[in-house]
Order: sequence, then C-alpha cells, then structure tokens
Amino acid sequence: MADLWMPGAVRADVGDHAPCDTQYPAKAIAHITWDKNATAVKPVDLVSFANLKAYFTGGGVGMAPHILWDPFHGTFAQFYPADSRSKSVVDLAGGTRTNRAGKVVLQIEAVFFPYCRVDGKVYAQLDDTPCKGWQQLQDWVTSWGVPQTWPMGRPTDFSPHRSEHVWETEGGWYGHSQVPENTHVDPGSWPAFTAASKPPAVYEPFPGTSFFRAGRQSPIVAAMHKRLVAVGCNHYASSAHADVWGPGDERSYAAWQRKLNYTGSAADGIPGNASWDKLHVPNV
Repeated sequence: MADLWMPGAVRADVGDHAPCDTQYPAKAIAHITWDKNATAVKPVDLVSFANLKAYFTGGGVGMAPHILWDPFHGTFAQFYPADSRSKSVVDLAGGTRTNRAGKVVLQIEAVFFPYCRVDGKVYAQLDDTPCKGWQQLQDWVTSWGVPQTWPMGRPTDFSPHRSEHVWETEGGWYGHSQVPENTHVDPGSWPAFTAASKPPAVYEPFPGTSFFRAGRQSPIVAAMHKRLVAVGCNHYASSAHADVWGPGDERSYAAWQRKLNYTGSAADGIPGNASWDKLHVPNV
C-alpha cells in the first residue's frame, strides 16, 4: 500500500479532500511556481520555500497542489493526501475534470521561475538546478501507479501542447502546458527519470498475535502506529504513548483490515500475519 503522505514531506493538510475519477489512468502534473518574472538581463532572487508554503496554506489555498518541492534544498510540503484531488489546474464546468481525471492526479509545484537567482547563481530552467529530492519524489509518485512516461513528451520549452483524448486515456506525467482547459505554459523543463535508488525495504517480521496485548510497550508498536497513520487508518485519540498497545491501535488496525476488505471477526483490530505483511512496518 503506497503512502498517502509522502515520507519526509512536511504535512500541511489544508482539508477539503475530494475523490478522483478512478476510471481514468494515474497521472502526475509538473508545475513550477513562477511567482516572479525575471530575465537573463534582470534575474530575481528565488522566493523562499517557507513563503510559498505559507501562501498555499493561506491566501493561495484555492490553488494548492499536492506537493511543493524545493529543488535547491530537497525539501517538500504536502497539502492533500495522494487519493484526493488538489487544485492547481483550471477545471472548467462541463469538460474533463482536470484535477480529478485519474486513479490519482498528483500535482507537483517546483519552487522555481526562469532566471531565478540562488546564492548568486542564475538558473534559466528547472533541470539546471540541483534537483535535490527528485529521486525521492519520483519514487513516491511511481508508488501510486503513475507510469514513468510523458504521453505528450517531456517538456523542453514553454510551448503548450494539449489533447483531451490523450489526457483522458494515457497515464503518466504531464506538464501544466499539456493539461486540457489550461493556458499556462510551464514547467519548461523537468528532470529525467532515473532508476529507483531505494534498496528492497526491510520490514518488521510479524511478532505473533499474542504480542498484541493491552499495555505492551515496544518500538514495534510505535512503528506500526506510524504506518497506520501513513496509510490513512488513523483512529488514534492522540499520539501520546505511541509505543504502547491500546484501544487506539485496535481501532486503527481494524480500519486497516477493513481497507484490505476483511470483514467480521477478521477485522477485529488484532494483527494477523497476512495483514501485517501488507502494512510494511519498518524493521526496528
């Protein structure tokens, strides 16, 4: 099960979640924030990640993406869970639902504009930057079933190319310049896909049903608590004593079992071997 919230991203949930149209293929949309206009002759200092995060949680909440990415420092903020639509593209009444037309439609805003200046150096296009964090971002998007392909071509300039038919029928990455009903021409460029860098994950072996008894204190319980929150099964009253098995763990694990389509006594909140293996609790 992929993480609803990107590991390592600052969680800045703005609420107002809404489902996607899951009959369409999974997609990601590449944007740049383009919050300043600069030129080669007159470069402008980059707007800070902190200021843009504050914008998307404040006055710009109606245009918030899923992920804000700082390619200079490799930092991220996330405003919507992966299975919700976000709001960074125009969605006209009566046409394709651009923010929703996919099993997921993950929208990424890179903190960048052409000819921005960072530490005295000027960057003309996004893939000139260090692109720190790109591997992590790519791996998370891929985990949601988004193919590593550009159905309308990887962006190399600020020319728009749009096709509603391609958009609705082909999964993969799209530039903002390639989304129907929109007029923006960003991102201009985007880093190339790379092979997944993560080694195979090592997960905590199932400790046995008898392990899960009231008052059991263990880092395994804390790691399980964190995973249940990450996969959207948070039925905890608080995060206090996260390493102690209690009623919140039972409620949250039951939600996980129901998410796996277990019912009745098979969704009683007590971990079993099969459901535990699918939760991917990190080895502690």
